[in-house]
Amino acid sequence: MTISKNHAMIVIEDLKVANMSKSAVGTVSQPGRNVRAKSGLNRSILDQGWYELRRQLKYKQAWCGGQVIAVPPVYTSQKCACCGHTAKENRLSQSQFECQKCGYTENADINGARNILAAGHAVLACGGTVQLGRPLKQEPTEVSQASV
Repeated sequence: MTISKNHAMIVIEDLKVANMSKSAVGTVSQPGRNVRAKSGLNRSILDQGWYELRRQLKYKQAWCGGQVIAVPPVYTSQKCACCGHTAKENRLSQSQFECQKCGYTENADINGARNILAAGHAVLACGGTVQLGRPLKQEPTEVSQASV
């Protein structure tokens, strides 16, 4: 309840838990790699109750007059929150982010959180939902000659 009282907008990634917890077993002809590690990761992912957390956030935000915005997780960990450059090489490790274009360095989770928040602000400003990191509803960028 504290989060809902202190924040009018909460932005989360629209994670597809079913995709995150797919089996690594593979087939007889092409057996999977790191099956034991993947099964442990799957168990941890499924034990978290992501749907229930999201449901409770929405419920509490509605109660307090706020909102929850879910944005697609596409490239949130590879995009620079400073200059917008997106590249796989920006993500040096699980915890380190360094933009190859502008040199911005930050903890990868903080950089990703900034990108998620920016996507939520874009949704709020444009009144639509995001798809591939862009709002569906946008204000026109150019004035046509017919309307002048």
